[in-house]
Amino acid sequence: MQWQEVCEHPSLQNLPFKIELNEWGQILMSPVKVYHSAFQGKISRLLPENGIVLPECAITTTKGTKVADIAWCSEQRFKLIEHETECSIAPELCIEVISSSNTKMEMDEKRQLYLTAGAIEFWICNEEGEINFFDANGQLKKSNLVPAFPNKVKVTA
Repeated sequence: MQWQEVCEHPSLQNLPFKIELNEWGQILMSPVKVYHSAFQGKISRLLPENGIVLPECAITTTKGTKVADIAWCSEQRFKLIEHETECSIAPELCIEVISSSNTKMEMDEKRQLYLTAGAIEFWICNEEGEINFFDANGQLKKSNLVPAFPNKVKVTA
């Protein structure tokens, strides 16, 4: 199955799952919990306004279509991808919020896939709101793209 088919298939609309494709075109579905959505919203609001925030951003990778929980891209890169069904080049920043079903191996793989697809940084938010920042050279102490971004986010005051 191709991503365009997934987007247009009537039985796959409005599902309470995150949908991705693996390298063989098979559909992968992951349920999300409330805390997951809350962290997505909080992180999105903290990203710079001088770019475009893309929630649930579909990205073409060497292992199928993966969907970053949150992505951020410059206006320049957005002009390259804005009319695509899935991003042919990854936004500069791809962020995953860990779900209970995610494994470290899966997150390591997504990091490599997004960076290979053109992302400059990859962030992971764990279930406590702690953010880990990565680039092609490995883990960073803080983001180079968004240096003021906190190492931990809270969804409530």
